[in-house]
Amino acid sequence: MIEFLSFLKDPNLQYVLWGCILLSFSAGLIGCFAYLQKKALIGDAISHSVLPGVAIAFMLIEIKSLPVLLTGAFISGIISQYLVVKLSEHPKISKDTAIGFVLTFFFGIGIVLLTYIQQSGHAGQSGLEDFIFGKAATLVQKDINLFIGLSVIIIIVVLLMKKEFTIISFDEDFAHTSGMNVSMINKIMTGLYVMAIVSGIQAVGVVLMSALVITPAAAGRFWTNNINKLLIISSLIAGLGGGIGVLISYSAPQMPTGPWVVVVLSVIALISFLIAPQTGIISKWFNQRKNKQKIHNENILKLLYKICEKKGNIQCSIDKYEAAKRYSLSNKEFFNKLNKLYKNNYLEYLINNQIQLTKKGVEEGQRIVRLHRLWEAYLATYLNIAPDHVHDDAEAIEHVLTPELEAKLDKLLDYPEADPHEAKIPRKKNI
Repeated sequence: MIEFLSFLKDPNLQYVLWGCILLSFSAGLIGCFAYLQKKALIGDAISHSVLPGVAIAFMLIEIKSLPVLLTGAFISGIISQYLVVKLSEHPKISKDTAIGFVLTFFFGIGIVLLTYIQQSGHAGQSGLEDFIFGKAATLVQKDINLFIGLSVIIIIVVLLMKKEFTIISFDEDFAHTSGMNVSMINKIMTGLYVMAIVSGIQAVGVVLMSALVITPAAAGRFWTNNINKLLIISSLIAGLGGGIGVLISYSAPQMPTGPWVVVVLSVIALISFLIAPQTGIISKWFNQRKNKQKIHNENILKLLYKICEKKGNIQCSIDKYEAAKRYSLSNKEFFNKLNKLYKNNYLEYLINNQIQLTKKGVEEGQRIVRLHRLWEAYLATYLNIAPDHVHDDAEAIEHVLTPELEAKLDKLLDYPEADPHEAKIPRKKNI
């Protein structure tokens, strides 16, 4: 632990760490809009397409100058996007096909050029291979300064144009009708995508940089439906993934940074996929289980209420075995449901296997019956559905009708006394 803390005190590590966290933060920020526009493959195409620019820039100056190499990468990325757009305009070429072609073509050229440079024996080519998978440990202070500058530009532009980016991401047609220069705004967004990817290729690598742009937004989407919260969550996830990846790369120099960044982001995305409220798999399972239990409870209370209704006494005693015969569960399952209703004070147990609804149980059973019969009356009155066809639909809708909708239905139907089957619609005052 002491060794780890002393390791973190290294000034060079701290500078690289915070620089990479900032560039990851900016990548996660602009990546939200790429994700919302369903342009995940665009990031992959850009990240693979910048490699020829790096190689050509080096061949022109024969010096490993990061500003020059990144400029070449940026130009290469912009050209690749221009080709994707132009190829997609051809009626026989889909956008996915265009992206796949440009991605493989540019990446293939980049690998060929890098191989040529390495075999040329030029003294300045050392470290160019780190652009493929990234290596944060090779970064120096002036490199980090450049990354910080690019990241700050991305963050500032996104904050200034968040409204325009958001509108275009959700409804481009509305943006057109609102008088926005959609073409120009899209070009700015594309430029920011390229800039975000270019700024991280030495730290994360061209192969995996697209994951730093898209994965945080995909993970963040599980946690919120609000664009402002998504931007914050995505940026924080990206920063966390980038920071942990850098620490691993520094502690084990033989490990490239990019794969570890992607592994960390993938783990965060997987955790989000599993446990995020409302949308996570585990949360959905619990919600579905809870909803299924709620439906069973309401159906059983409805059954018990209707049995007593026929007897003319809404708090009559009922043989639990007779009730079980009328419900689509085994006796054991049915009695387990009764126990849960008992624990929640919806019914009470009497002698000789008899059960009785409490006042709370009567109110709930009456409510479900009322909603069921109101909906049947609505279907028969306003949709002209035959009385013998309304039951199944009412069985489903009775569990989701809110008090507000109940009041509107009641008023719309002029407070009906009976449903299409001439069954009385119970009122709260009858309890």
